[in-house]
Amino acid sequence: MVTPTSVAGGRVRHTFRMSVLVVAVVVAASCSSTGAHGPRTTGPSATRPAASGTAPGAAAAGSGAPPPTSAPQLGNGVTATTVRVGIALVDFNCIKQFVNSIRVDQEQQWGAYVNDINQHGGVAGRQMVPVYETYCPIGNTGALNLCTKFTEDDKVFAVIGDFVDFSGDAQTCIARDHHTVLMAFELTRAIIDQAPPGLEVLPGAVPERRDSILFQLLRSQHTLDGKVVGVLGETTTEALVNSSVVPGLKSLGVRTGSTAVLNIVNSDTSAAQAQLDSFIEKWKSEHADAVFVSGAQVSSQQFVEKVRARMPNVMLITDSTATDILGYAQQEQRSGRRPNPYEGIVTIGGPTSHEYDVSDNWKYCAAIYQQQTGMVAPDAETVVPGPDGKTLDTNGSLNDSCQAVTMFHDIASRVGRDLNNENWVRVVNSYGTIRNLGSGPYASLHSGKYDVDDTFRLEAFSSSLPPIGQWQPLTPLEDTPGTS
Repeated sequence: MVTPTSVAGGRVRHTFRMSVLVVAVVVAASCSSTGAHGPRTTGPSATRPAASGTAPGAAAAGSGAPPPTSAPQLGNGVTATTVRVGIALVDFNCIKQFVNSIRVDQEQQWGAYVNDINQHGGVAGRQMVPVYETYCPIGNTGALNLCTKFTEDDKVFAVIGDFVDFSGDAQTCIARDHHTVLMAFELTRAIIDQAPPGLEVLPGAVPERRDSILFQLLRSQHTLDGKVVGVLGETTTEALVNSSVVPGLKSLGVRTGSTAVLNIVNSDTSAAQAQLDSFIEKWKSEHADAVFVSGAQVSSQQFVEKVRARMPNVMLITDSTATDILGYAQQEQRSGRRPNPYEGIVTIGGPTSHEYDVSDNWKYCAAIYQQQTGMVAPDAETVVPGPDGKTLDTNGSLNDSCQAVTMFHDIASRVGRDLNNENWVRVVNSYGTIRNLGSGPYASLHSGKYDVDDTFRLEAFSSSLPPIGQWQPLTPLEDTPGTS
């Protein structure tokens, strides 16, 4: 069973990521999917004082953008005084048996940032009305049901939060089929391309752009010079492997070995394991001394363990996010597996946990939470014990909520009073530099680039770094937009 351990939240920082959790459940669970739960609509008023000051990088509403275009009507969920926003939350009761870290009190955490915005003038004068919905991420039935509830029943203007469906069907249901703004953490270029341009925004970076940045940094460091590189992908990343990974490796001038695309079907991985056995023998016959791993499922423990056991000296490179890989690697440390199969695996990421903990972005998010709730926000380096031997991913939940709520506020406020889809898209396409509170200092949003994060460096996992293994930076943090 794959059960990665959380090390707190955020997107490109080395902390808990919802996709790690969902992959663990998909691979390990043998239960059926469930639907969404009922909505809880929270009013815009709040009773505690709001955090003072201005967030790093914040600009006055409407600054730096063309004047809004008047529209014949406001968008769905928008009135003269309010804007309804759906907030998607994972139901941890559904999956807690499969994970080592859980989230509790999520509505309180998201509500802290909504309340702070409402106490500081709202969204261009409108109060945000959050509509909370939880869903079970096993399969995609819950996410698809959530699409219907948010768009048809709750009639929200936008959906934000931890909304996960690796097939992309649920995200496409919201943005393409129901013409509703979606700001979620698990989006790909293929998913974004199915929606009207500008309706979907990713606070992170799509895999295609991550690959372009990774190959750019690998080239600058000559990391793969003289290597023979095999490729390990999965059916969900097959298009990415063929269009981005293999061409990217060839652009570096390295020799490539065979390309494996594993067919992973829910909890039954026997066929995929047999496929991997065959390709490992091919790579060995090709004298491959490096394997590029592409995909959240094939980068999980049961596949990486097998590659490392049969090819102990192989170099591993991955375009999976640093947060995904760190969760798997630290779980191996906790389980006592030595040597750690993820030792030395190379990827790209953003600030280390410590770098983020001392950043202005985290200080801003932590201050709001404390002033709204009276509680101290745990940072990314703090382990919070929870029930039944689990840890609480409070830091992850706070980063998700601060990041998404604030980014929605910034874009919608720049739209101004005529808030509808047309004007939202116009502002997104011309936004430029944007603050990304859950990550590092560099981020941008504009036409054709709907994934905002630009803060990256090359790094490798080291099991010797405290407390239980951490990323070792190989290059400085850079403003690296890349291409997609």
